[in-house]
Amino acid sequence: MPRYRLLIAYDGTDFEGWQRQLEGSETVQGAVEMALAQILNEPVNLVASGRTDSGVHAEAQNAHFKTTKDLNHNFIRSMNSLLPESISVLKVWLAPDDFHAQRSAISKTYRYVIHNSEIPNALRRRYTTWVRKRLSVENLNAICEPLRGEHDFKSFQTSGTELKSTVRTITELSWKQLEPDLIEFRVAGTGFLKQMVRNIVGTALYLHKNGGSASEMLAILNQLDRRAAKTTAPPTGLHLHRVDYPPELDKKCREL
Repeated sequence: MPRYRLLIAYDGTDFEGWQRQLEGSETVQGAVEMALAQILNEPVNLVASGRTDSGVHAEAQNAHFKTTKDLNHNFIRSMNSLLPESISVLKVWLAPDDFHAQRSAISKTYRYVIHNSEIPNALRRRYTTWVRKRLSVENLNAICEPLRGEHDFKSFQTSGTELKSTVRTITELSWKQLEPDLIEFRVAGTGFLKQMVRNIVGTALYLHKNGGSASEMLAILNQLDRRAAKTTAPPTGLHLHRVDYPPELDKKCREL
């Protein structure tokens, strides 16, 4: 059976996350699988690079599926005509049998965007999190520096998923001023725990507000206890920015 890889973007505001749930739940996976089944006239199981929570967005979610049918260049147009406007299929590849959207991924990058202003902006509310108090990018970078590298991130894992290991490696971590009233937190790593990015952002903002320091962030990290970390940042500002695969595997994927 041919295996196909999809690149999908979505506004997660109106969905209960990526993963298909009970009947009646609006999920991204459910919507895409429904469109696929309608086009291919057969049930399809879509496997993504990872789940995103309710309200979280994706600029470049990767997923794969197998089908008995051969797809052509009209596939993307057909898919987007059936999907809600909040989901777009951007690319499709014929993938090799050893491509797996989740297990083959070697890195993921997330962006968390904050609207930092005295006054909220209704046009930004779906894709940013509003913070009224003026933030210091320099201070936030200093607070988060201990998280760089390989650590046990159990303190930043929301319960609900049993894992053999909570050790992860963060390869990139930075706060940046995009515009006078927009701040971006960008983080890349080999993998992330459930709500790990939102828990890191929430904790960093808490420490910033209360005069905390890098040493306090390190102490929270070393306690290996979710109760040590602070609040979970809202989902609205979180975007799955990109998923990376081994270059040799990428080259085997043939874009339609």
